[in-house]
Amino acid sequence: GTFTQRHAILHDYENGHRHIPLQHLSEKQGVVEIINSPLSEAGVLGFDYGYSLDYPDGLVLWEAQFGDFVNAAQVIIDQFIVSAEDKWRRLSGIVLLLPHGFEGMGPEHSSARLERFLALAAEDNIQVLNPSTPAQYFHCLRRQVISPWRKPLILMTPKSLLRNSGAVSTLAELEQGTFQQVIPDPLLKPGDPIRRVLLCTGKIFYELRKHREHLKVTDVAIVRIEQLYPLKEEILKAALGDSAEGTPVFWVQEEPQNMGAWPHLRVRFGEKLFGKFPLAGIARSPSANPATGSANRHKAEQQHIMAEAFK
Repeated sequence: GTFTQRHAILHDYENGHRHIPLQHLSEKQGVVEIINSPLSEAGVLGFDYGYSLDYPDGLVLWEAQFGDFVNAAQVIIDQFIVSAEDKWRRLSGIVLLLPHGFEGMGPEHSSARLERFLALAAEDNIQVLNPSTPAQYFHCLRRQVISPWRKPLILMTPKSLLRNSGAVSTLAELEQGTFQQVIPDPLLKPGDPIRRVLLCTGKIFYELRKHREHLKVTDVAIVRIEQLYPLKEEILKAALGDSAEGTPVFWVQEEPQNMGAWPHLRVRFGEKLFGKFPLAGIARSPSANPATGSANRHKAEQQHIMAEAFK
C-alpha cells in the first residue's frame, strides 16, 4: 500500500483473512485479480503484455512502484509494446501505471520519463495520458475497455494528488462524464482580457492554480492537456477559445527542459502555436539528472517556475 490506490486488499489482523472489495461489486461482474509481483520489471511486464494479447477483453494493468522503475523494462516497451502493431499487427490494450510527479523525493522517485514515451509515439501506436482528476482517471480506464480498438495506454499516475483536497470529482462526474483530452479554463470567455495562457499537464496544474489565487491574478488562463498523445489539434484550439492573436502561450512543466513533454511539443508546434500564439517553455534548467535530491533546492526550483509563469 505505498500509494492510496493500492489499498485493494484488506487483511483481518486477527485471523489473517483477506477480503478484496472489487471482487464483490455485483453477482455478474468480471474477474478481478490483484497480484503483488516481484521486482523484476522486464519479466513481469513481459508476462502482462503476453496476457493482454491472449485476453483482449480484459483490463490488464501493470504498475511500477515508482514511475522511474519502468526503465528496467525498457526492452519490453521498445521491442513489443510500442512497435508490435507496426511489426506484426499484434494489438494490445495493456495499461502502464507509472507514478509521476516532482515531490522533492529525489531523482529515483520523481520522473516516469514521460519524454521517452512521447519520443516512441508515432502512427497512433500508443496513448500517453496524465489525468488530473479521479473522474478523468476513471473515464480513461473505462474507455480503454469499451473501445472497439486496442492500443497500449501509458498513464502518468499521481502521487501527492491522491491526498490533494483540490483533486476531487463528484459522483455525477464519474457517472455521467466522459474523458476530456484537454480541460479549458473558465477564464477563457469571449471578451475577457487574457495576457497569457499557461498550458500544463498533471500535478503542476494545482500548484499553478493555487499560486494564481494567491496573487489574485485574473488575466492568466491555465489549460490542462490530459492526453499528450495522440492530441487532436482542433480540441486544443477550441480550449484556447477566442484568445487574441499574439497572446503568448507558455508550456509549464516540473521536469528539466530536456525532459518531460516540452521537447515533444516544441518539435510539433515550433515557435508559434497554430501560427498565431508565440510559444515558449517554462521548466527546470536542462539536466542529466531527473530531479535534485535536496528538498530545499526542489522547493526553490518549484517557486522559480511559479514566478516565471506569472511574471
